[in-house]
Amino acid sequence: MIQLILLKELREILSSTKFAVTFGMCSLLILLSFYVGARNFEISAEQYEASKRENLRSMETMTDWSEVRNHRVFLPPRPIASLVSGVSNDIGRTADIRGSGDIAAQDSRYGEDPIFAVFRFLDLEFIIQIVLSLFAILFAYDAVNGEKERGTLRLIFANAVPRSSYILGKIAGSFLGLAIPLQIPLLIGCLILLVMGIPMTSDDWVRLALVVLSGYLYFGAFLAVSLFVSSATQKSSSSFLMLLVIWIFSVMIIPRSAVLLAGRAVEVPSVDEIASKRSRFSASLWNEQRKAMADFRIPEGTPPDRMMQEFQKFMGQQGEEREKKMAEFTSRLNEERTNRQQVQERLAFGLARCSPSAVFSFASTSIAETGTHLKDEYKAQAQRYQQAFGEFIKGKTGVMPGGGMVFRVTTDNEAEKKPINPNELPVFEFQAPPLSASLGTIAIDMGILALFCLVFFAGAFWSFLRYDVR
Repeated sequence: MIQLILLKELREILSSTKFAVTFGMCSLLILLSFYVGARNFEISAEQYEASKRENLRSMETMTDWSEVRNHRVFLPPRPIASLVSGVSNDIGRTADIRGSGDIAAQDSRYGEDPIFAVFRFLDLEFIIQIVLSLFAILFAYDAVNGEKERGTLRLIFANAVPRSSYILGKIAGSFLGLAIPLQIPLLIGCLILLVMGIPMTSDDWVRLALVVLSGYLYFGAFLAVSLFVSSATQKSSSSFLMLLVIWIFSVMIIPRSAVLLAGRAVEVPSVDEIASKRSRFSASLWNEQRKAMADFRIPEGTPPDRMMQEFQKFMGQQGEEREKKMAEFTSRLNEERTNRQQVQERLAFGLARCSPSAVFSFASTSIAETGTHLKDEYKAQAQRYQQAFGEFIKGKTGVMPGGGMVFRVTTDNEAEKKPINPNELPVFEFQAPPLSASLGTIAIDMGILALFCLVFFAGAFWSFLRYDVR
């Protein structure tokens, strides 16, 4: 009996004009998201390589490693991030490396192209989150009460049809009739990536498959809630209105309200407050260093040619000590701010998980490694690279870069010095965390989506058992 109802539902969906129009629109948008994502990746990859070349080219005329002051590293583009952008376009892609001190990323994609910050990119996450949820509502808002209005529900139950078989066949037929055809544009989209030569690794393909799987769970949740509302109301117009309200709250209201409430509940020091404290502390350290410089005396009997070396050594020690204190102070400030940010984020995300839309967003960005943790990961890896860079420069010059003033004595043969070789610098390679590092979070979010499906279907099942089919 379930099979007969399932097949009936499939025939009704696939033969309807509504399906042809909406499926064509969804397919076009999915293919467009793959193509736009591939083109954005190609453009970002070209900009990334050009930035690296320009960074090295700017050092080719230098003849002393002590002149290397503003070395830059860049966040490389990733294919999966072009399909699920998350916050990858919001955070800075460039970090200045000075050998010591705090690192702040800059040059975000949306900072350079503000128009995209207003309208955002058309990526796969957006298509699933917005379009497919409306797709599910459009096809299931009248799944039960629409049948009653057309008089077919009474005819069906004039036969010995168990209500449980009917509702099971209804949800299964609706899901398969809508989800399976969507595999066609998704597979064509994957083919577009291959044809355009996008370097998708096996890890990227696994991540993409998990994004699609979480999208189907999200789609199933809206399909189930639509069936629930349809079986709890008598008129299809009423269920459609209620589902639109539910969609608005799920997609628009709840995630934003959660952030607002968390921001009010947990106060986080602003960047300006941190900068002000760092500035005051830095000024006090400079006062201490100026006093130490005034008290500095070169030991008697020091040969004239070694006086500058002694002073340079003293200045280097002072600079390293100052930078060490500054780094410790900054680390404490940043740790305090990070801890409060994490509390605020956990509260906001916990409240937002009342919405299937927010849960899907968390799951997809965790899978693609484009969530809020991307900024912290990039900064942490840039900080580790800065230590390696500082040790490299210190090995070349004897002085840690960024440690203080550097005095150079020029000679007549200065112009005869050979230029430095920038390719000797240690190479910065950003490594995205492995998928296994996020499996716990991904499993929780996908589990919540599956729970939404079960709860809403249970509600639909319970409502339909008591539904007046006459």
